[in-house]
Amino acid sequence: MATASVQARRSTGSTRWVQLVLGLIAMMSISSPQYVWTLFTKPLQETLGATLPAVQVTFTILVVLQTWLSPVQGYLVERFGARLLIGAGCLLSGLGWVSSAYATSLTGLYLTYGLFCGIGTGIVYVGIIGLMVRWFPDRRGFAAGMAAAGYGMGAIVTTFPIAASLQSRGLEPTLWLYGIVFAVVGFVASQGLRKAPAAAAATSHRSSEESAPGELRPSQVLKTPVFWLMFLMMTMMATSGLMVTSQMATFAADFGITKTVVFGLAAVPLALTLDRFTNGLTRPLFGYISDRIGREPTMFIAFALEAGAMTLWLALRGDPMLFVLLSGVVFLGWGEIFSLFPSTLTDTFGAAHATANYGWLYLSFGIGAVFGGPLAALLHQHTGSWLPVFASAIALDLASALLALFVLKPVRARFMHRARAEASASGPRCDARHRVDHIID
Repeated sequence: MATASVQARRSTGSTRWVQLVLGLIAMMSISSPQYVWTLFTKPLQETLGATLPAVQVTFTILVVLQTWLSPVQGYLVERFGARLLIGAGCLLSGLGWVSSAYATSLTGLYLTYGLFCGIGTGIVYVGIIGLMVRWFPDRRGFAAGMAAAGYGMGAIVTTFPIAASLQSRGLEPTLWLYGIVFAVVGFVASQGLRKAPAAAAATSHRSSEESAPGELRPSQVLKTPVFWLMFLMMTMMATSGLMVTSQMATFAADFGITKTVVFGLAAVPLALTLDRFTNGLTRPLFGYISDRIGREPTMFIAFALEAGAMTLWLALRGDPMLFVLLSGVVFLGWGEIFSLFPSTLTDTFGAAHATANYGWLYLSFGIGAVFGGPLAALLHQHTGSWLPVFASAIALDLASALLALFVLKPVRARFMHRARAEASASGPRCDARHRVDHIID
């Protein structure tokens, strides 16, 4: 019996790494609709005869649908299984690119690129993050970070090829070709995904003080102040990062960077490639750090890093080399929100309903898209300067860093302490729902 138990643990241990690799590939296949979007804004303006704010609505639709439907998507993944839903999401995301190649109006662009890519990427993203925090309870920050890294770094291998294809083939063939490639790669990887066994999801090496006091459903989680504090902070950080993600090609042109060369390469595609690398690297890196020193101290370090890098970026914007290098540091301080927040959420409320719970928290990213996308473009258009946009982003970073260390940390500690004490006092017959309702009351 003991030998069988050891073999089962070894099998689970090897299986979860396979699951992580498959999840990483699927995430990479859906990263380009968001992270290469900035390369399409100018060609789309020219093709459709539209203004930048009007074209940027597509980006907002994509991210809003990706996030605002995430509670439903998280429920569906838990109800019908990862392989079916994530496979469908990969196909739908690729279809968004293929169909948008034939769009002849803004409405057509919104209903193809925005609608299909938004729904498809949301299903894949929420589903895979929910799987990984269950497969790796002892390395939750790292695993969520690795999965999210696929989303942040996937565009590394496509940025230069897509930029070159736009120059040589044009907009429509580029969207059609890469849409098919992304759909096929993502779908094939998704067919190997499996739900974590209950034993794997329940096994954790975290101390009792750090582990969740119960396995809470979204209906319970949404009643807690600690959830809404995390929601506010993720909204603020999403706004800051998306201001840069969606506008980089535009403000680079205004800064005189577009036609410059750094290390023998065009500055803007090089910056975008570096950004994809650091935006991916930061997710497992800071996730790993948070597994060691705690979630909130890691948030403080990372958010403050982005604020400092963005300040230097703005101050030294006329230097092409520094523009490229500092853009990488900015994303090093931003992308970790996609590992720190889901791992913190699961630490606090348990892994049993991690996918559905994260679906609700991920709504905050959609709100950030509204502020970071067209409203940021309108602010620049109204003021005629990028300074107010950057100043807003820096202020949000600093506020989030302070909230993490001085508000979230004590609030979350009190919640978990009270929930754990209530569980101990009530005994095993009192379920998590009654304990949490009592704490809130």
